[in-house]
Amino acid sequence: MSKLTDLPKRILIGRALRSDRLGETLLPKRIALPVFASDPLSSVAYAPGEVLLVLSIAGVSAYHFSPWIAAAVVVLMFTVVASYRQNVHAYPSGGGDYEVANTNLGPKAGLTVASALLVDYVLTVAVSISAGVENLGSAVDFVVEHKVLSATVIIVLLTLMNLRGVRESGKLFAIPTYVFVGAVFLMIAWGAFRGLVLDDTMRAPTAEYEIKPEHPGLAGFALVFLLLRAFSSGCAALTGVEAISNGVPAFRKPKSRNAATTLLLMGGLAVTMFCGIIGLAMASHVKMAEYPAKDLFRDGVPVGPEYVQHPVISQVAAAVFGDGTFFFVLLAVATALVLFLAANTAYNGFPLLGSILAQDRYLPRQLHTRGDRLAFSNGIVLLAGAAILLVWIYDADSTRLIQLYIVGVFVSFTLSQTGMVRHWNRHLRTERNKAKRRHMIRSRAINAFGAFFTGLVLVVVLATKFTHGAWVALLGMVIFFGTMTAIRKHYDRVSDEIAAPDEPADDTVRPSRVHSIVLVSKVHRPTLRALSYAQLMRSDKLEALSVNVDADETRALREEWERRGINVPLKVLDSPYREITRPVIEYVKSLRRESPRDAVSVIIPEYVVGHWYEHLLHNQSALRLKGRLLFTPGIMVTSVPYQLESSEAAKRRARKRANWSAPGAVRRGPVDRRPKEPSGKG
Repeated sequence: MSKLTDLPKRILIGRALRSDRLGETLLPKRIALPVFASDPLSSVAYAPGEVLLVLSIAGVSAYHFSPWIAAAVVVLMFTVVASYRQNVHAYPSGGGDYEVANTNLGPKAGLTVASALLVDYVLTVAVSISAGVENLGSAVDFVVEHKVLSATVIIVLLTLMNLRGVRESGKLFAIPTYVFVGAVFLMIAWGAFRGLVLDDTMRAPTAEYEIKPEHPGLAGFALVFLLLRAFSSGCAALTGVEAISNGVPAFRKPKSRNAATTLLLMGGLAVTMFCGIIGLAMASHVKMAEYPAKDLFRDGVPVGPEYVQHPVISQVAAAVFGDGTFFFVLLAVATALVLFLAANTAYNGFPLLGSILAQDRYLPRQLHTRGDRLAFSNGIVLLAGAAILLVWIYDADSTRLIQLYIVGVFVSFTLSQTGMVRHWNRHLRTERNKAKRRHMIRSRAINAFGAFFTGLVLVVVLATKFTHGAWVALLGMVIFFGTMTAIRKHYDRVSDEIAAPDEPADDTVRPSRVHSIVLVSKVHRPTLRALSYAQLMRSDKLEALSVNVDADETRALREEWERRGINVPLKVLDSPYREITRPVIEYVKSLRRESPRDAVSVIIPEYVVGHWYEHLLHNQSALRLKGRLLFTPGIMVTSVPYQLESSEAAKRRARKRANWSAPGAVRRGPVDRRPKEPSGKG
């Protein structure tokens, strides 16, 4: 089966890489920015729209609060960036928020952060892909008509790209990300020039529409609650900031400094684009409604269910560049691509965090190992499966998915910054150097303010979004927390159970005798080889065992046994219900009951075939029997393989592939024997 799947695997993800080539996959800053920061950079495509959607509940008059909400998001962004710059210097190993919380606040806090991040990474993929599909749908009708199918296909393609390795995927993602950033800055600059210098009037496609407010005339506490909810929706612009602190090991040296620089650059770009789009949306009179079919009016009539509400960034681009112009199309395509690629933040964060958790025995060990391309393949596939399930459940609707979003990330923000405060307190107790103490006190103040601010935002998010879907994210966190706790308990229990004792025990005492049993069905070459092997073992007692399911076959077996004069006693078990496994198991258990200190060795002859489909035709009884014997204490199971001709042919094919030479390889010589090029140094 592995040979059948090997060729497609190599075509899709490329040739396997040696472990010593891991250093070649490390990222320079110019590639690390699109790899780790594509999520917060791309969130400007939907975060401004989410702010306006919430404000529209009170009508267009509430839109004038959007600049103040944008200012609050900017302050929060720079607070989080400044806080995480302390994290990457203090904890460069890649554990990020999980390592900070686990080290300084204890295992339960660390596990809470890990649960929050795992949920948030899955939501990052689902939200980014769904938003990208909606943006692309403004230009391609098929995409918006088949949102779930389109989103699923894109997730699969993104998964394959990441399975090829972080460096290769980073190169693929860099161009669309930089084109998107450049196009947004061009739009902001051109829009500002038109509005401030040329005094042009820019009108969005929805500028003439009217919004029917769901709750007109909001005031007092109701208005404050609405503004807080709009602010919490705008905080989607901060998702993915923590991915850089989790991905420090993927940076080139000096890792911490490069990661901190990338963080600062990402924060500056994100807030500039976010504020610019909000400003242009206000200037071009963009209208957005949470339920456009009934709340958005055109010429006094509701637009109806067939109306497709385009994202804010598309409407602003139409107002600034003109609908259908080259730059409008360029920005639309770049926005869709960067939203698809924004999920790459999660594809780098989730597998790496999963590997660290697996190393700490909170997740299955398979998540700790790297795949053929030195990526954490199992974590990548697990993330893709969870995201596809979420997209299917929520019908690839980004507005519904965003309600689940950002809860987890602010849980991790708050606990991480609280942990950093304790980190600095611990070091300040022992540090005597005045310069270092001043640096630590300044860092502690930054982290303390970050913990307070993000904790306050977490309360706001929970209060304003809980009934709108945030409870689902909390439920996911509880499920992850419970599952990882159970996995850790299982690994701890197994570790305690298999630990080698300091004093002699039953496992270290040599068995009194060895009773060997060779399972036979017919007298043929595999049986004779198994008997020869068993006799070589020099067991205290050796016998052949067969099960009588057909009287004629059993009689023929006895006759052939006697004719050949095989000097191993043959024992036949009756099986009135034509079972093979049960009689053998019961017989073996009876031997153990009679002599508990004896070891019973069951020897099974097996065919070795060369084609995957031949496996379905042989050894099925042996597989079932081995599976049952594994659960029987004191039983040793040995397989004696007999290679059929098809297996020899498969071996020759494998040898031929191994000796294949690429065109020109014979002339150039093998790679490891070629003379090195002169370095040019004297």
